[in-house]
Amino acid sequence: MDSAAVTPDAPFRPSGTRRAAAGLCGLLLLVPSLVAACRAADTDGITPVPQLLAFLPWLLLPAGAALLLAVLGRWRTGIVWAIAVLAVTGWYVRPYDTGLTDNPPGPVVARLTVLTSNVEFGNATGELLAAIRREEPDLVFVQECDPACSAALAAELSRTDYPHRNIVEGDAASGSAILSKHPLRPAPGIPTTLAMPGSVAVLGGREDRAINLQLAHPLPPVPNGVDDWQQDLQQVRTYAEGAATTDRPTLIAGDFNATQDHAAFRRILDAGGLRDSATLVGAAHTPTWPTSVRRPLGTQIDHVLISKEFSVRKVRFLELENTDHRSLLVELELHDAR
Repeated sequence: MDSAAVTPDAPFRPSGTRRAAAGLCGLLLLVPSLVAACRAADTDGITPVPQLLAFLPWLLLPAGAALLLAVLGRWRTGIVWAIAVLAVTGWYVRPYDTGLTDNPPGPVVARLTVLTSNVEFGNATGELLAAIRREEPDLVFVQECDPACSAALAAELSRTDYPHRNIVEGDAASGSAILSKHPLRPAPGIPTTLAMPGSVAVLGGREDRAINLQLAHPLPPVPNGVDDWQQDLQQVRTYAEGAATTDRPTLIAGDFNATQDHAAFRRILDAGGLRDSATLVGAAHTPTWPTSVRRPLGTQIDHVLISKEFSVRKVRFLELENTDHRSLLVELELHDAR
C-alpha cells in the first residue's frame, strides 16, 4: 500500500496575508476598545482617554476597518471583538438624553439670542465685533478676551446697544466677558484660572424674568493638566447644581473644553437639569473646534446649556477668521414655568 495514501492531513495554517490582517485588526481595535470601555464605565480615565473621548464618533472608522480586516483574515475572535466595539461606540454616539423630548411648560414670555465665541487670545476680536453688529444678539459670552480685546469692546461696541457688561480682564486666554442688552445684576461667578464671570440678567427689566447667567471656560485636558480640567468642570457642576435650587432659569455658555462623551460634562447636565441647545436641534456632533479642519471633522466643545424653562428655535455655527473655534448663535424662547 502506498504510504502517502494514509498520511494524515496537515493542520490548517493561515496564510501570511491572513495573519497580517488579523494582527493589524488587533492593533486597530486597541485604542477604540479602551475609549469605548471608559465611555461605558462613565469615566474619563487618564491620558490619553480624555483627549480621545472628544473624538469618540471618529473611532468608528478604525473599528470598522478592523472588522473588515478580521473578515478578510477569517479571524472569528476579531470579528466578534470588532462588532462589540462598533456596537458600544455606536450606542454612545447617540445624543445624551437629559429629557430631550420634554416640552417646556407654560407660554413663551420672552425671546433672546445668545452668542458665545472664543476669540483665541483676542485674535478674532474684530471679527467678533462684526458678528455682533450683524447678528445683534441679546447676550454675548466671550472667552480668551485679552486686554486688547477688552479695550476694543469698550471703545468700539456702542454702550447704547450693550449698556450692561461684566468683563474680567486677563492676559491671553484668561480674560472673559458677558455683554447684555438687558440689565445685569452681579453674581459670584466661578473662581478658576481662566475667568468665568457670572451674572443675573433681568429680561426687559422685569424681576419675574430674571435668569442666571454663567460663562464657562475650564482649562483644556492637556496631558499634564487633566486633573485641573476635571477640577474646573467640577466647579461648573457645583454651580449648575446650586443654580437648579433657585427660582430662576439658568443659562451656561462658553468653551467647555469638553463634549457630551466626557463624563465630567454629562455630570454638569445632570446636576443642573440642563440641556444642550445644539443637541436639541439635532446638531450634537457639529464641530466647533478646531477650525483648521473642515466639517464634519473636529469636535463640539463650545456649548449653550439651558434649563427646562427654555426652548430652542434655531442654532447656527458661525465661522470667524483668526480663531480656532466656531461661534454659536442660539435663538431661545423663555417659557413661564410657574
